[in-house]
Parts: sequence; C-alpha cells; structure tokens
Amino acid sequence: MSVPIKDNSSFKLMAQFGHQKLVFCNDSTLGLQAIIAIHDTTLGPAIGGVRMLPYQSVDEAIDDVLRLSRGMTYKAAVAGVNLGGGNAAIIGDHRTQKNEALLRRFGQFVEQLSGTFIASLDIGTTPKDMEYLHMETDHVAGLPKSLGGSGDSAPFTAKGVYYGIKASLKELYGNDSLAGRTIAVQGAGNVGEHLIAMLREENAKVYVSDIVEERMAEVANKYKAVAVSNNNIYELEVDVYSPCALGGIINKDTISKMRCHIIAGSANNQLRNEQEDGQLLLDRKILYAPDYLINAGGLISCYSEIAGYGASRTAVLTENIYEATRSVLRKSIDENVPSYQAANQMAESRIADMRKIKQ
Repeated sequence: MSVPIKDNSSFKLMAQFGHQKLVFCNDSTLGLQAIIAIHDTTLGPAIGGVRMLPYQSVDEAIDDVLRLSRGMTYKAAVAGVNLGGGNAAIIGDHRTQKNEALLRRFGQFVEQLSGTFIASLDIGTTPKDMEYLHMETDHVAGLPKSLGGSGDSAPFTAKGVYYGIKASLKELYGNDSLAGRTIAVQGAGNVGEHLIAMLREENAKVYVSDIVEERMAEVANKYKAVAVSNNNIYELEVDVYSPCALGGIINKDTISKMRCHIIAGSANNQLRNEQEDGQLLLDRKILYAPDYLINAGGLISCYSEIAGYGASRTAVLTENIYEATRSVLRKSIDENVPSYQAANQMAESRIADMRKIKQ
C-alpha cells in the first residue's frame, strides 16, 4: 500500500542542504517505492547506503535521505576519500516485504543513474541484498568477499568509532587508555556488538542497551557488560556515551539528562537539531565526536573495494580517524565552536579546494 505525501517541500529541503538530485523510484506491480538522494559529486560519484524502513510518509523518507546523503558528503570529505554523498531509502518492512524481485528492480533504477550513485549497505539491507542489486548494476559496494567485494563493513565502522573514542579520551584526559573507563553503548546491533567486543578487550566497563531486550541480554552476557534500560542510559554517569542505533537521539530533552563527559558513537545524524543541540553540548562541556567523522570506517571499506585496495590499506585509512578526530576536537576547543561546526568547516574546505581544481 502506498504511503501519503503530506507536504511536498522537497525543493525547499534540497535548496537548504544544496542537493543536486532527488530521484523517485516506483513500481506498483512489485510494491516498490524508493527514493535516491544525491547531495554532491565534487569529490567523486555519490555513495550511500540503501536502507529499508516502514516510513510513515514519503516526506519522512525524503527528509531521511536528504540528511543522510549530506552527511555522507561530509563523511567522505573528512575521511579524505574521493567520493561524494548519496543515500537511498526503500519504503517498507525489510522483515516481511523484502524480496529478490523488489531489490533487482531497485537495482535497475540505480543502473539508470549511470554511475553517479553507488549503492551500499544500510539499515534493513544485507550483503545478500547487494548481490541482488549487483545482478542489475555494477554500481554497488559492500558486496560479499566471494564476489570480490569487501564483505561486511560493520567491523570497520566499529573500528573507526573505537579510534574516535580513544581520540576523545586523549583530548579530554590526556590519555587514551580504555582500561577502567566507563562506556554506555546504546544499540547492540552488528556495529554495536563489534564495538563492545573491542572495548571489553581493553578492560573498559561497558553498559549496553537495546530496544530488543533479548538482543541486549545476549550481548551483555556474551561480553560481560551491564544491561541497562534504554530509557535510563542517558542518566548514567559514564566517561563515554556511545549511540550506535538510530539518529536524532541527542536533543534538548536527552541532553538535559546526560551525565557523560564524551559522546562518540556510530549512529548517523545523532543531533536532532545540529545548531541548537551542538551548542547545548558545548555549553555543558560535553565533548562530542561528530558522528560522520568517526563512523567513516564503513565508507572507507567501500572506497577500498571500489579503488581496489587491500585490507591493510583499509586498516591504515581507518586508523587515520584517530588523528582526524583529534584535529576536529582541538579546533572546536581552540575556537570555542561546536565540534560539528569544526568538522563541517574542514569538510567544506576540502570540497571547495577540489572545486577550484575542476574549474
């Protein structure tokens, strides 16, 4: 069943964020409704995850892909890779509505964009789904290793967040050791679990929450972490709060409850309102490692796949997140500006420089 368009303000949103293209993909026979956003291709073709979620309206999906694609542009820019930003959303429940025909039809829409958009993994899609897309288009990253791809990008995403946490600890405490540090991880999905494993290996005390209680209990038991309610995680007195689920969870309501010193996690678009929430964190002296800066490991993995790099090169590029995070945090502190603003300025500077070269 089609979802309603409540308010067609797409062009206003595109103008606000500087997007180049918004593509609507529809096949009523297969029940496919999908949207592809291309934000900026100055640095290279736009890469972005394909997520499948049961959005309540088309406008909600549009807002999601526009924000995520812009974030991907900035992520690629600060990570130093030659890719632009895009994102795609298939409207539907991936647990009940996803099938080969629907994914292959979406792959045909990706192919029609002639390489300006490269599809990759996101919430609700798997490496097997990328295989289905690949049957219709070569413009896919995150393919299984059996098809020459880089495989699951979650370990690289988690590794980048791990480096971001250590860089933040170094900036705040002068020491990046995790031993004895307290870290609250919100979200025990694939990335969250990989992160928890690394944190526990270095003897950090980890609290874990997840909206799926069975999953929370399973991960907590496996890594000897402490399970906590999703509603109580903001009030924990910890060194680091690490959001690794959906975005928008850092806002005026949750910030008022927070007793952490650092925020560093893998979730995209963590700040519900970038300007207001970023300033609130600065005022409360909570060190915020911008999400797109430290969760770039997955993007780097996909870039390595596209560029033909091996695992060792991917590891080196991911490790660079440590110094990039420290640079952003130092800029934020030295100039007394929110850290998201410091990161944005660095990304925009690289994009502007590349535009000059192309003129």
